[in-house]
Amino acid sequence: MAHNILITGGSGYLGGTLLARWKEANLPPHGKVFALVRSQHQEEAVKQYNAEPISINFDDAGALETAIIDNDISIVFHLFNPTDTEYSVAFIKALSEVKKRTGKEVHFVFTTGAKIFSNHVAAPTDKPLLDTDPALFEIQKNMENKGPHPRFNQAVKANNIVIETAEQYGVRSYIFAPCIVYGKGEGFGNPISIQTVAIVQAAKALRQVYKVDAGRPTWPVCHVLDNTGLYLQILRKILSGEEIGHGRSGYYLASPGSIAWDDLYLAIAKAMKQRNAVDDISVKEADDDILGKMGDALKCPKDFVAVQVGGLCTFTAENGKRIGWKPRYEPQHILETADEEVELILKHLKD
Repeated sequence: MAHNILITGGSGYLGGTLLARWKEANLPPHGKVFALVRSQHQEEAVKQYNAEPISINFDDAGALETAIIDNDISIVFHLFNPTDTEYSVAFIKALSEVKKRTGKEVHFVFTTGAKIFSNHVAAPTDKPLLDTDPALFEIQKNMENKGPHPRFNQAVKANNIVIETAEQYGVRSYIFAPCIVYGKGEGFGNPISIQTVAIVQAAKALRQVYKVDAGRPTWPVCHVLDNTGLYLQILRKILSGEEIGHGRSGYYLASPGSIAWDDLYLAIAKAMKQRNAVDDISVKEADDDILGKMGDALKCPKDFVAVQVGGLCTFTAENGKRIGWKPRYEPQHILETADEEVELILKHLKD
């Protein structure tokens, strides 16, 4: 029986690129592709990707479950709000009902973020943390409420709730972790990422690029098309009926490797100086006063600035390779294309 698929977050950077790349992905046979929409504009926009728009009243959990069941949706790609527990649970319960009615395996792909495996949530960073580590679920359980930022503590909890609820209801779950994603988004909505934008936004306001950590901490990176490629490879394997890691073995980091923040700061500083958006190409250390000003530029408390533009993450991708995912771009590519990234971001900030 063919799988019907729902994508949420189609107007976003990642979800929009996923929809845009769907036609050329050469996926195995499947049923309808639905895209969750919240406006008439989005409804018309998703049709260009041969996706059927679907609107769900999120104030009514029953309506959400009814939409999944009535449309016989057996695969959900959830690409918005990594702290979500309410709607994720409702999706999982609805998928379990589809499984009971049809006998099909059902699948829930939940998008989280590399921050949920970093020092920002008190994750271990003394060695590579593999996305195939058999102890990863227990590591995350032990991390609940250990980090300094409540929102990210909630995101850790959300990952765990997805896995536990899916186990309870017989749904196959996958925790998908984007990292520093860069490159122009190809969807109809947001064309730019988050963390590269934050660096540029703060530097533009202060006319200077600043570093926020001691030493040379690193972070995994991934081009948006490679990130999309892993989403599609997971789907390809599901549609082919192949067994891949799910549940407590279903963590997937989209990254070919890591780079040092210092190198990224310098590449961005050079590109911004060429456009007279900063006063010089040096990267200076942010003191308490500067952190406050960066927080003002980023519209966040100063103790949250380091979360926006720094940190240490040793999360390492292995699961994607096991299922045949092959990224096109090496980690250094983000530094080589920093000029294009800055140009895109500055244009968007002007708009």
